[in-house]
Amino acid sequence: MSSSYQKLKPQIQSLPEKPGVYQYFNSKGEIIYVGKAKNLKKRVSSYFNKVHDIGKTNVLVKNIASLKYIVVNSEEDALLLENNLIKELQPRYNVMLKDGKTYPSICITNEPFPRVFKTRNIIKNGSRYYGPYSSNYAINTLIDFIHEIFPIRTCKYYLSKENIQNKKFKVCLQYHIHKCNGGCEGKETAEEYLKHIEAVEKIIKGDANELSKLLHDEMKKLAAEFKYEEAYLIKIKYDLLENYKSKSIISNTVLDETDIFGYDEDENASYINMLRVSKGSIIMGYTIEYKKRTDEIKEELLALAIIELRNKFQSSSKEIIVPFDIEFPIYGVTITIPQKGDKKKLLDLSIQNVKQYKFDKLKQAEKLNPEQKNTSVLKNMQEKLKLEKLPMHIECFDNSNISGTNAVAACVVFKKGKPSKKDYRKYIIKTVEGPDDYASMKEVVLRRYSRMLKEETPLPDLILTDGGLGQMEIVRQVIEDELNINIPIAGLVKNKQHKTNEVLFGFPPKSIGLKPNDLLFKFLANIQGEVHRFAITFHREKRSKAQTTSALDEIKGIGEKTKTELINHFKSIKRLRNAEISEIEKITGKHRASIVYSHFNADLSTQESNK
Repeated sequence: MSSSYQKLKPQIQSLPEKPGVYQYFNSKGEIIYVGKAKNLKKRVSSYFNKVHDIGKTNVLVKNIASLKYIVVNSEEDALLLENNLIKELQPRYNVMLKDGKTYPSICITNEPFPRVFKTRNIIKNGSRYYGPYSSNYAINTLIDFIHEIFPIRTCKYYLSKENIQNKKFKVCLQYHIHKCNGGCEGKETAEEYLKHIEAVEKIIKGDANELSKLLHDEMKKLAAEFKYEEAYLIKIKYDLLENYKSKSIISNTVLDETDIFGYDEDENASYINMLRVSKGSIIMGYTIEYKKRTDEIKEELLALAIIELRNKFQSSSKEIIVPFDIEFPIYGVTITIPQKGDKKKLLDLSIQNVKQYKFDKLKQAEKLNPEQKNTSVLKNMQEKLKLEKLPMHIECFDNSNISGTNAVAACVVFKKGKPSKKDYRKYIIKTVEGPDDYASMKEVVLRRYSRMLKEETPLPDLILTDGGLGQMEIVRQVIEDELNINIPIAGLVKNKQHKTNEVLFGFPPKSIGLKPNDLLFKFLANIQGEVHRFAITFHREKRSKAQTTSALDEIKGIGEKTKTELINHFKSIKRLRNAEISEIEKITGKHRASIVYSHFNADLSTQESNK
């Protein structure tokens, strides 16, 4: 039991077993956390009777010096009160809502001839506001469409009955280009004008079907009366409306007023997307982010976000669609977790949007901090392989030989997701005769980690083998059975085209199911390609030197030192054979140069002597 619990124990034991909100304070009297509870006593006690998985929660508990609570009548009241207190008090250890933007809304003014326009200022003067909209493009497109299909005025005149009767205003260009019906001069009554506004509100709310039907019927009626020009004008509006519907309405949906919430998270934040649907049309989309402070569970965060977003957008929808079950005790609201159909499609769309938001945010962060991308891949690897710690230090091995000759091995090292070339190592196989990859791997791994243990060099967090089941087992025998150390081992399997095909982990090894376009798969394939390149390059160098040395052994009269000097300079027998004697002299002197030159140019010397 913590010291803070011992101090607060009497108060905790006397807490009521009722719904309410609790507040934690530090030694300075500062509020540090606000939470809601179905049962105050049980919830508050849970903070002190166990060690929490998240370190930040343990820090929170250590800093609790006092607590207060407010009893309410229901869980609903507790949820609402918690939300209000967090926004007002912004306690240190609560989730932090990152939402500093003021988003635009559509305003329909409280006037005899209402205006329709975009605004960021909400004025409580009887005007009606719809939104807010998270996309400027979306709201501008909608307003342009409204003014295209309806003769809504754009002027700022106050068109009272008295002002119109007194002929205070004159029609403008909008009237002459048929964008306005001239209400300012009494050419249109307020009642006629308000019919347009009524239709506008239906479209904004997502109900365009009724208007579409009315336009279609009117068009057919005018055509039947041979009023083709008037029918054509109606058809233009009808086509515009149908085009708008095709962009905003999900086909075959029967949803009325519904809110859809998608959820995703990482270790630092939770992301929640809200879609609003009205009469089958998506009329709004919005995503928020909560920065995690303690070990809040996703069910609680989603419920908190739903309250926040419904309040923000003044939603009174009676159905809420969510990806998982939550406690949401607001009366009259139905919680749905769809498995198929249109509701499932909408939920998938919301989840897609929230994942895109998370992805875009990650990309932006990676641009500012390139190392973050590598860290993200390593975290993904830790999760996929269920590693105890982040694999900041990875080593990968590969063998190379042709028919058992000039057998070598290589080890490449990646630190913090990047190749650490100064730590790369080459190995000449010493104890194995013939083409035996398993025995070669055993020798190299044993040499590598025996030396690291002896020198007390930090061991890797993960070992990769360029090979499958057999290679992994050989490495495991060395690491666990002979050296008695614990290092996770994974195998990188290639296909017939010699490309990375599969990633194995565990004993018995199992495929971890990565797709080729996965960033983690690409990262591991890059390591495998790098170790193969390093090993084959070393093998070619060794084979070339061996061939060169073998050819020089045939020359009588030169020693090992001279052979080495020639190998280092000319690199190959072909270049040495084609070299001028003057070039060889620079390396060996005149006497030895003559011997070497004569050896490779015996036929030429014979021709010269026969002349």
